[in-house]
Amino acid sequence: MSRRRVVITGLGCITALSENADSLFAALCEGRSGVSTIESFDTSAYPVRFAGEIRDFDAARYIDQRESKRMDKFTQYAVAAAKQAIEDSGLDFKKVDVFRTGAIVGTGIGGIKEIEDQHLRILDKGPSKVSPFCVPRLMANAASGNIAITYGLRGPNFCVSSACASGNHAIGEAFCNILAGRSDVMITGGTEAAVTPIGLASFCAARSLSTRNDNPRAASRPFDKDRDGFVLAEGAGVIILEEEGHARKRGAKIYAELMGYAATDDGYHITAPLPDGSGAAKTMELALEDAGLEKEKINYINAHGTGTELNDLAESSAIRTVFGSYAPKLAVSSTKSCTGHLLGASAAIELIVCAKVITNSIIPPTINLENLDERCGADMNFVPLKPQEAKVNYAISNSFGFGGHNASLIIGKI
Repeated sequence: MSRRRVVITGLGCITALSENADSLFAALCEGRSGVSTIESFDTSAYPVRFAGEIRDFDAARYIDQRESKRMDKFTQYAVAAAKQAIEDSGLDFKKVDVFRTGAIVGTGIGGIKEIEDQHLRILDKGPSKVSPFCVPRLMANAASGNIAITYGLRGPNFCVSSACASGNHAIGEAFCNILAGRSDVMITGGTEAAVTPIGLASFCAARSLSTRNDNPRAASRPFDKDRDGFVLAEGAGVIILEEEGHARKRGAKIYAELMGYAATDDGYHITAPLPDGSGAAKTMELALEDAGLEKEKINYINAHGTGTELNDLAESSAIRTVFGSYAPKLAVSSTKSCTGHLLGASAAIELIVCAKVITNSIIPPTINLENLDERCGADMNFVPLKPQEAKVNYAISNSFGFGGHNASLIIGKI
C-alpha cells in the first residue's frame, strides 16, 4: 500500500515585517528588516532595546473583541494567522469531516505576558484580584484550542513545546497524523509573543542577544564574522496541511508537497548545540530518508541561522557533513536576518518561506552578511545581501532549540 501524500494548501502569518505571507515574502526578497526599537515597554535599563516587535496589530480584524480579551497575544497571533491560512486554502468546514480535521500549534514559551501581568496584580492588589482567565490565557495549548473552538474542529488538538524547534515539531507531528490516516486536514504551525519585560531580560541575562542598539536593522547577522547574538522577535506562522486526494477533490491550489520529517536530540547541553553539528546532521539525513530523496535533489536550505556563533558553526558543519562536495552547490539563507528570531514561531514562518521559494523561483537573501565567517564554509553560498533567482524543486527547513532539539522538514514541488 502506497504512502499517503501531504500537501500545503494555505499560508498565514503575523510578523513584525508583514502581516500576510505574500507581503512577507516580497519584503524578504527586498532585503527589508522588521527589527526596530521596542516601544511596548520601557527598555532604558536594558542592555538591549530592540526586537522584531509587532506594532499596530489589531486583533479585532480577526477575532471577536470579547473573545480576544480572553487570549494572550501569542494566541491572538495564532488565531489571526490561522484565519489567513484557512481563507487562503478555501476550506469550508461545513463540507469537511471535522473529526478528521485538527490543529497542532507549537510555542516555546506561551503566555509569558499574562504571567507578568497577573504577577504584578497579585503583588499590587492581592490574590483575589487575579483574573479567572489567567490560566486559559497563559497555557501553551490555548493557541490550538482556540483555533479549534473558532472553527468547530473535532480532530486531534494539542501543543508541541520544544523551544525554537516547536514549529517544526508541530508541523511534523501534523504531517505524521495525516500520513497515519487519522486526519485529512491539519492546521499547524507555531506562535510566540515573548517580546516582554521578562522575556527580553531573560535573554539579556543569558547574553544571547545582539546589543547593536545604535543600528537594530543590522543586528541580525547569521554567518557573519561580526555577529554578536540573535535578535528576539514575535509573531505566528500557520499552514494548512491536507491529504493530497482530499485537496484535489475540492480543487484546492497546492503550494508544495511536504515530503519528509525527522527529529533528534543532541543529548548534550540545555542551551548549546553539539559543536560538530552531528545531531543536526543526523536529522537532515533522516528527513532525506523519510522523503525518499537523494541529497543532490535538494536545491535550498532555509537555515535555522540565528546569528550566534555556536549555532552558525554547528549548523554549517552539519550541512557540510550531510552534503559533502555537493554543499557548495546549495543555496543556504537565513531569513532570521530580516525577521529576527521568533523562537517557537520561527520554523513555521520559515516553512512558509520555503513554499514561496518553490512557487516563485527566487531565494531571499541573508541580509547583513557582509563579512562571511569562513569557518562556516568559505565556498558555501549563503545568499549574501541580495536575492538569487533559481529553480527550486526541493527545500529543507531546519530548526533547532534549547534542550538539544533538532527538527527538519523537506518540501517539494508537486
